[in-house]
Amino acid sequence: HHHQERLIMGGDIVLVIVVITALGFDFTNGFHDTANAVSTAVGTRAMSPRVAVSLAAILNFVGAFISLKVAATIGKGIVDAGVVTPTLIFAALVGAITWNLITWWYGLPSSSSHALIGGLIGATIAAAGTGAVNVSGLVDKVIVPGILSPVLAFFIAGVAILVAYLVSGRQRPGPVARGFRLGQFVTSSLFALAHGTNDAQKTMGVITLALIASGHLSAEGFAVPTWVIISSAAAIAGGTWSGGWRIIKTMGTRIVKMDPAQGFAAQGTGAAVLLSATSLGYPLSTTQVISGAIMGSGAAKRVSAVRWGIAGNILTAWALTL
Repeated sequence: HHHQERLIMGGDIVLVIVVITALGFDFTNGFHDTANAVSTAVGTRAMSPRVAVSLAAILNFVGAFISLKVAATIGKGIVDAGVVTPTLIFAALVGAITWNLITWWYGLPSSSSHALIGGLIGATIAAAGTGAVNVSGLVDKVIVPGILSPVLAFFIAGVAILVAYLVSGRQRPGPVARGFRLGQFVTSSLFALAHGTNDAQKTMGVITLALIASGHLSAEGFAVPTWVIISSAAAIAGGTWSGGWRIIKTMGTRIVKMDPAQGFAAQGTGAAVLLSATSLGYPLSTTQVISGAIMGSGAAKRVSAVRWGIAGNILTAWALTL
């Protein structure tokens, strides 16, 4: 009996560490992906960095409360919840955080989501073998949407920018640019909201999984406790607020030189793709989606406008991340 008590105590310590680590991951996710929401608006001078980052932080927080489908996918769709232990989740998180920090250091816009999912799969395989990985769930909910979403965003943004130019083509450039800058306030906000919705849920899913694994929650129904929602929202907002200025440089200026109309098209598209995916429970990479959209709005204007070499680097980072 005494031994059991000690075990439970030890288990709780592991759980606390897991929760803290998960929120740490969420924080790095926030500063890693701030760039996605903010860079196009800052790059086209639609808003100052400070305003953009504050807005993104607030909306990331709000977004986290919208839906819980993605959390459920992470929690029960990818690996067999029966084999998951708090220690395994800790290992998954350490992998994901390390990768986030490496890519952040080199200014690569890689996907935090895929880092987390990859970490979860790797830890599960090491602990329980490949049989514990739900391959069909992984393919249907992660890999296929992961490949399709940036491609979809690329084409939708391309169409959106052409429509935008058709509509505004005969107007004077001054008012048009002002209009698109205003529009970017809206699309940037939507994008940050979408990011909060999709990305904070990944952390919620992991924490909930850890609570189930440690026996603190029942595995029925998969309900995310309110304190988990609030702390995940706060962590991602905090990360966003502290700002990923390194990646903002890459995203905002190095991939494509953007005008306000392109920024508007890219963000609007990115937000639409993300919100749709979230409602279906797909944990997408916000990074991939916005990169696809940025390239699409660039390529529609002029194929040479996109620096395909950097596009190649991003592709490599995606492949490596998972």
